[in-house]
Amino acid sequence: MAIYDVSVSIDPQMVVWPGDPEPVVRLLRDRGQGSAATVRQISLSTHAGTHVDAPEHFISGGRSVDQIALERMVGECQVLEVSTQESIIGPEDLQSAWPSGAGGPSRVLLRTRNSQQRLLEARGFHPDFQALSGPAAAWLVDRGVITVGIDYYSIEPFRTPGHPVHMALLSQDILVIEGVNLADIFPGRYRLLCLPLRIAGSDGAPARVLLEDLT
Repeated sequence: MAIYDVSVSIDPQMVVWPGDPEPVVRLLRDRGQGSAATVRQISLSTHAGTHVDAPEHFISGGRSVDQIALERMVGECQVLEVSTQESIIGPEDLQSAWPSGAGGPSRVLLRTRNSQQRLLEARGFHPDFQALSGPAAAWLVDRGVITVGIDYYSIEPFRTPGHPVHMALLSQDILVIEGVNLADIFPGRYRLLCLPLRIAGSDGAPARVLLEDLT
């Protein structure tokens, strides 16, 4: 079956969240210059590129990224196509994209207008990216979702007072994956493999995210 890498590459020219440091990749030793091995040093935010938000990111005393249950990171997921072009995704938009039948997916990745516009590949930060409303986040909580990802650098609209989306999801230990590149991914069933760096006590971490096609 086909396997897709839906992670953003880490490089010094990548887009970062406003106020976050730009990634630095520095050559420490170069085999081409006589060293025994080539070694680089990296410096970046825990929320650079494709990354995971741990509860500790917004919830005092919440789980850190190294404490997240593995079943949230690995397993069957549903890529949902959100059809609305409005900047804020409401519960009705999720309902329209939700698969029919009993039960429902426990892990979802939201393919939105951000993917249609290929915002993750664009130069510069785009503050008008599409994201969830507070009621939409509560709707996902009510359906027992354990993992939710989105195709730009935040699941919440830019500069939302009080951060109700993050609070609603992370307070329920729901894994949040941001910066998932779904531009070339069709809606449907996949196996998710999300591997954030195991940084002890961290509020989040960059992640390599893969999808295996199950359709």
